[in-house]
Amino acid sequence: VQLQASGGGLVQPGGSLRLACTASGSTFSFNTMGWYRQTPGKQRELVATIARFAVRKYADAVKGRFTISRDDAEKSVYLQMDSLEPEDTAVYYCYAEYWAAPTWADAWGRGTLVTVSS
Repeated sequence: VQLQASGGGLVQPGGSLRLACTASGSTFSFNTMGWYRQTPGKQRELVATIARFAVRKYADAVKGRFTISRDDAEKSVYLQMDSLEPEDTAVYYCYAEYWAAPTWADAWGRGTLVTVSS
């Protein structure tokens, strides 16, 4: 399974961006999907995840501003980012846990850069 993320770019503080991530490959079953982010010199950190049955989890820093969603038919996960702040500047990575019989496996996208600056 390969993940392809898109939607990053440069946006002013207070603006919005929508990230999309689509999986390709032979699996048709995904468990948790989500987004992480990383800035230079820091560890990758969780932004938001969404499990099956739409159970969502958000980092405290993005609660109320970001919304995660998924479309299993399209093998996609999305991140709507509103009220962006300079502190949100990072490379954003999508993640998916998929069924690779006889167990679940992890896949990561290559990352998309989000820059929040005036």
